[in-house]
Amino acid sequence: MNVTGYKIYFWSNENDEPIHVHISKGELVKNSTKVWITKTGGCIVANNKSKIPESELNKLLGIISKHYFLIASKWKEFYKIESFDKIKYYC
Repeated sequence: MNVTGYKIYFWSNENDEPIHVHISKGELVKNSTKVWITKTGGCIVANNKSKIPESELNKLLGIISKHYFLIASKWKEFYKIESFDKIKYYC
């Protein structure tokens, strides 16, 4: 997903971590901002390694929350998870 120059994505094979996305401006980078997706569709910033300004990060978190079902669906599809109940969440 590309939002105002920021890319929102997940990496494959991240050692069975709970559902989350990474955000970076421009290219995909290893030191990106990491956001946990909660079971209720909210977001928790795990780190802001991309140093996204707070006002922009807050907008991005709103967009991520708004697209919770799309993100969870893609996660489920990619990791071949049978049902949404089987997705592992941070909280």
